[in-house]
Amino acid sequence: MADSSAPVIVVIEDEAPIQKFLTASLQVEGFRVVAATTAKDGLRLLTQEHPAIALLDLGLPDSDGITVIESVRSWSTIPIIVLSARGEEKSKIQALDAGADDYLTKPFGVGELLARIRSALRRSMRPPGADQDHTFHFGQVHGDLATRQVFVDQTEVKLTKIEFDLLAILVRNCGRVLTHQYLLKEVWGPGSANEPHYVRVFMANLRKKLEPNPSRPQFLLTEQGIGYRLRTPTSLSEK
Repeated sequence: MADSSAPVIVVIEDEAPIQKFLTASLQVEGFRVVAATTAKDGLRLLTQEHPAIALLDLGLPDSDGITVIESVRSWSTIPIIVLSARGEEKSKIQALDAGADDYLTKPFGVGELLARIRSALRRSMRPPGADQDHTFHFGQVHGDLATRQVFVDQTEVKLTKIEFDLLAILVRNCGRVLTHQYLLKEVWGPGSANEPHYVRVFMANLRKKLEPNPSRPQFLLTEQGIGYRLRTPTSLSEK
């Protein structure tokens, strides 16, 4: 059971069976859980409890979850994982673009949820000077963002400027789903918003150069219809 010093998770979910399931599952893992069934009460808990992370259902009775995300992002960077029965790509993209850190569609497994929570917590708990560490590693791939060098085992792999910039964005947001629109804006600039095929082509190139089996990628993952995610070695072992 969680104690008073355990990380706090706020669960904003209006379906009682799901809320109870989440609470019990997270408490077993050592988290302290506080729950709300409405957007109003959820926002109040977020300001009062200062939680480590929030789990948010989009279909709340008094407000759409997208509005809640936008409200929270106006004053906080707390990690938000959306849990919703909505499987449509549009809903996922809206939530991520509004500021959600991740998205799981119901039904989902506890193991997958815990892996996503741990990944989000690791990102949020990086110390202020962590960005000074420019090195990264996943699978047999390692490199340095400062020198723009990438190696597979001991062999240096030559990446184009665009390929490296795309990889760098994924590394800096490791574990987080990045939408096509976000990647286009960050790598190619705002004028490329209507060119999603750019991302597909260059991701295919990165996989050919960095993945052991490009047709079955282990790390450079597609979130179908949404975007891409760099899976961390830890999240790979936890899944």
